[in-house]
Amino acid sequence: MPRYAVLLAAALLATACTSPTTSKNELVFWHPLKDPNELKAIQGIVDRFKAAHPGINVKTVSAQDADKVTQAIRGGNPPDVALSFNANSVGAWCATGAFQDLNPLVKRDKVDLEQIPAAVRSYTEFRGKRCVMPLLADTFALYYNKKLVKEPPKTMEELAELTKQVTRRKPDGTIEVAGFLPYLGAYQSVAEHFTPSFGAKWLKDDGTSNLATDPAFAKMLTWQKGLVDWFGADKLTTFKAGLGDEFSAQHAFETGKLAMMVDGEWRTSFIKNDGSGVDYGTAPMPADRPDLYGAGAIGGNIIGIPRGAAHPDLAWEFVKFASTDTGALVAFADAIHNVPTTLAALKSPELKLAKDPLFKPFLDVFSHPASSSLPASADGGAYLTNFGAFAEKWQQGRVPDLAAGLKELDAQNDTALKLGGS
Repeated sequence: MPRYAVLLAAALLATACTSPTTSKNELVFWHPLKDPNELKAIQGIVDRFKAAHPGINVKTVSAQDADKVTQAIRGGNPPDVALSFNANSVGAWCATGAFQDLNPLVKRDKVDLEQIPAAVRSYTEFRGKRCVMPLLADTFALYYNKKLVKEPPKTMEELAELTKQVTRRKPDGTIEVAGFLPYLGAYQSVAEHFTPSFGAKWLKDDGTSNLATDPAFAKMLTWQKGLVDWFGADKLTTFKAGLGDEFSAQHAFETGKLAMMVDGEWRTSFIKNDGSGVDYGTAPMPADRPDLYGAGAIGGNIIGIPRGAAHPDLAWEFVKFASTDTGALVAFADAIHNVPTTLAALKSPELKLAKDPLFKPFLDVFSHPASSSLPASADGGAYLTNFGAFAEKWQQGRVPDLAAGLKELDAQNDTALKLGGS
């Protein structure tokens, strides 16, 4: 008898832990998706699971974000399975036991975690505890307007020089077309999407802040500030204020007001669906060192079993299927234009995205050994929030001593990291 049938039989006999709102063989699955196409895509996974596990029903509830999941756990009425866009929650969820440790189940069922790239494994576990599995990823690379940029830059120096060449200003000095946005906080120009280009590591092996110790951060910020100063921080602030909404057809890249940008793989779908006429190409982000070229930032969706789930055994069957079944991952990735999170799915001949020359660079970045993700932390990513506040002062010229500022920021982050782990 298949394992799921044994589990189903056990679940049907059990009564003490059954949710009052569902039958004994019905899982409740919360996810944050809202768009009709995305809802259809997630239903595709559910349908595939039900076909492989007859007798187990799955009740889906849409538009449930990480905060709602956390509130439901605290209230003692969580779903059996939860999908989240917010990988920053992993550290807190693992550390507090809000999501159940999956390691024993992974070991029991001999799930091959080596099929998941190291950068993805790192943001789905915390201090040895794996409390979630990945379910598709976002990968970041360079978009460039082919009418303005003939060949994509490969080094950070080339990116800065090309930015200066293609930027156009009005007679009063205001920016009409920006070659690139070095201003942190503008669209996807954020620190975590620049750090892979410099090989910077946010935390040390002992989990403490690494900003002052790792020279890559000072190098990254010096490069970034040099380009901000060339534009003029005030001019960039004005340009940023006038940018079209990031998730609309008025996005500056789609309207020709931005020549190059770092962005996620989903933008290929947005550009097509928005009907934008921009003629563009995609390539890895430029890098500070040759060995880093081809790498990039990786983030993604996570799926797990909250504490107090009514049907944890059956929930694991769903989590395992959704996160490791090659056919399900390929179909889901193709449907919502995200990167599949196992090597088998990535190499599948059924993956239509791999045949798209505009999408393929994102698959290559995902597979690059130097690609990296933000490390999970019990503070919920406060170290990144703190860095953002520091970066805003830095690019406005209000940090007179970078080394001293990073050292002070390390102390601030270590306090947050310590409190988060208490």
